[in-house]
Amino acid sequence: MSHVIQVLVLLVSLTSMSVSNVRADSTDKTKRVGYLVWSSQEARGHLELALLDGMRDAGYVEGRNLIVDRRYVDRASFDELRAAATELANLKPDAIISTCSPSTTAAKEATSKTGTPVIMAFVSDPVAQGLITSYRHPGANITGLSSQAEDTLPKMLQYLAEVIPPRTRVAILYNASNPAHSRLWQLVRQAAVARGIELIRVDISRTSDLTAAFESIGRERAGALLVLPDDNMTYNSRVELNELLKRQRLPAIFGAREFVDVGGLMSYGPSLTSSYRNVAVYVDKVLRGASPADTPVEQPKQFEFVVNTAAAKALGITFSQALIVSADAIVNEVPASTTSRPVGAAGKREDKSGGM
Repeated sequence: MSHVIQVLVLLVSLTSMSVSNVRADSTDKTKRVGYLVWSSQEARGHLELALLDGMRDAGYVEGRNLIVDRRYVDRASFDELRAAATELANLKPDAIISTCSPSTTAAKEATSKTGTPVIMAFVSDPVAQGLITSYRHPGANITGLSSQAEDTLPKMLQYLAEVIPPRTRVAILYNASNPAHSRLWQLVRQAAVARGIELIRVDISRTSDLTAAFESIGRERAGALLVLPDDNMTYNSRVELNELLKRQRLPAIFGAREFVDVGGLMSYGPSLTSSYRNVAVYVDKVLRGASPADTPVEQPKQFEFVVNTAAAKALGITFSQALIVSADAIVNEVPASTTSRPVGAAGKREDKSGGM
């Protein structure tokens, strides 16, 4: 009997060593990944750091066993984004990480013949956008994480309604160049009807439209603003956007806490930094041989509600105790000024980017 036990222990030990060796072999070999971003490094550099942290946790360290080919395409057209995706694909990476709906579309096109795996970092409703077949079986060469922005809209309206007077008209900032916003607009309208809230859609397609958009909001006598989530342009212009809100003294809610960190009032949505860190798990799976087509796309399990008490005070808003208790994080500062470029500044390339 003792002999049998010794044999079993030996087999378990050998199996464990084999698995460990496979894992070590896969991370010892240098891997190459492309990183496609329709933004500037200034606006999204912190998300890259979160991704690299996750990669380190998975055993990949840039400069040791990982090569990262970055393409930050700032304030450019989709054709320029498409060209950057093609550049990355031609480098024959082991995978390409895409960071929004348009960059995923561009990467999908660029890898259509090679089948290079594409890992989505944060994409709204990828099934409806035709990027994947289903969440459980994405099909083709794309997997990763979705943002589920479509599920956040009723709660965003609810939180906003709690800090504004009844029958306040709510403006919706809608990026006409964002392929995800058409569906999000339909969903937020349904949520507004259920709550008896009147909405005013304000369209933009480039950063220089923001000033005119706020003039329109004033003419329409809207008393609050909901910025539709999953949008590169508003995210990249979050400092300028909050400056305009301060001037007009408008309460607003956003889909990412980064808006609140630079002076916004409230946000509700999944954590971008957590999502980018979790992307590394998917990259690791693919680098170890998993098929993107059969690797289920992850949907956020938690959403965070963040409030800024200093912004509320500046607007003359008092958060209820219930609202404060329900917050996952509380920010208590409003930046005195912005060092970023002015809205639609002359001589600057305008941001025409679409979805996150």
